[in-house]
Amino acid sequence: MAKSIMIQGAGSNVGKSMIVAGICRAAVKRGLNVRPFKPQNMSNNAAVTSDGGEIGRAQALQALACGVPAVTDMNPVLLKPETDIGAQVIVQGQRLTTVKAQDYAKLKPSLMVSVLQSFQRLGQGVDLIVVEGAGSPAETNLRAGDIANMGFAEAANVPVVLVGDIDRGGVIAQIVGTHVILPESDMNRIKAFTINKFRGDINLFDDGLSEIISRTDWASLGVIPWFADAAKLPAEDAADIAASTEGSGFKVVVPQLSRIANFDDLDPLGLDPNISVHMIPAGQPLPLDADLVLIPGSKSTIGDLAFFRAQGWDIDLAAHVRRGGHVLGICGGYQMLGKEIRDPDGIEGQAGCYEGLGLLDVTTIMHPEKRLAKLSGVCTLTGDVVTGYEIHIGKTEGPDCARAWLEMGGNAEGAASKNGRIFGCYMHGLFAEDNFRAAFMNMLGISSSVFNYDARIEQVLDDLATHIEAYLDMDKLLALAE
Repeated sequence: MAKSIMIQGAGSNVGKSMIVAGICRAAVKRGLNVRPFKPQNMSNNAAVTSDGGEIGRAQALQALACGVPAVTDMNPVLLKPETDIGAQVIVQGQRLTTVKAQDYAKLKPSLMVSVLQSFQRLGQGVDLIVVEGAGSPAETNLRAGDIANMGFAEAANVPVVLVGDIDRGGVIAQIVGTHVILPESDMNRIKAFTINKFRGDINLFDDGLSEIISRTDWASLGVIPWFADAAKLPAEDAADIAASTEGSGFKVVVPQLSRIANFDDLDPLGLDPNISVHMIPAGQPLPLDADLVLIPGSKSTIGDLAFFRAQGWDIDLAAHVRRGGHVLGICGGYQMLGKEIRDPDGIEGQAGCYEGLGLLDVTTIMHPEKRLAKLSGVCTLTGDVVTGYEIHIGKTEGPDCARAWLEMGGNAEGAASKNGRIFGCYMHGLFAEDNFRAAFMNMLGISSSVFNYDARIEQVLDDLATHIEAYLDMDKLLALAE
């Protein structure tokens, strides 16, 4: 069985995912065979794995950092929020059930068997597993039945490194407070700590490190400065894409849906210097100067259709089309663009028929079976190869499907309006294909640069590994792994 080390946070969003990715790539560069693991994740930005399931996108990125295909055992429990109080529960890549938060607390302990099973399988024949926690172990109200942090660390006997975020302030209190609040058995499982997201001269925090060490008796692995290029890596949390990217020329506008999902379609566009991607939050109108409105995926299409209308975006979108603008809907966004969404079984709430935005002459019928598949094919409009994945429920048909603009294994996919300005499809990940991305944007009137997206991500991961090696004591961390 592989050695393992677990990275937990003194709070949410302290940078655990990036640190794990950096440790993975740094360890690989040292010649180790490494795998990432997160017992429980919560995200609507899922990745389809090589073994036909779904996991959180952060674990897919970490797998890339390890140089291996993503598999479901890397994230055995994935929670996908559908409402403010309920989420779909994915276990080892497949949907188990949908539960309310209070009911998940009762279900959670029974999932430890699957978590440990995946962990054991993942560790066969490898040198190191780098485990990522969720949230913070200091949330002691969640300790009973925990599978995400100390509950897992105890069950699997994994040592822990605690990460604090100095950028949000109060990092000494974050680390020392965690030490104070944890029960002794959990406190003793933490072997070391590190400080993340430092801006400026890290030597100025020497006294801070000494203060934490004296109060906790935990070893310091160092202070990690802010890594600006982290913004170039695919984001898992919708909050991380709220900031727009500023390129020049072509303006892509993205309404930020309340249940936005699988928004990795935006990552390659955000890195293109000839494109600016603007995320539009609730309550703000779609800009008048948009060239392309891209409606992304959603975990709750019918709910987000109502949300879309509540912002007045349906009116803005109709005006955009009258001005000659282009529209692209992907997955849930594709379903919204049609005339109707029929949900006879009440899969997304109350059973019924819902009026769509009416920009494509198609109708979607919701079915309980989820389609999960990696795909490759060709764009019939440009002749370029495309690759990606589908992850959705529902089937879409109608006259505009006769103008399908993708072909996957001999099957037509997608729909387009008669005037050629409205497009929809189920396939995510299209824009990661460099030639297609440039050709599609050229078709819309922009001379997009053909840069190697995959190579850029690999370079950022290499740079992240160099950053981690420079500031995190990797020798000590690897020595702590058991």
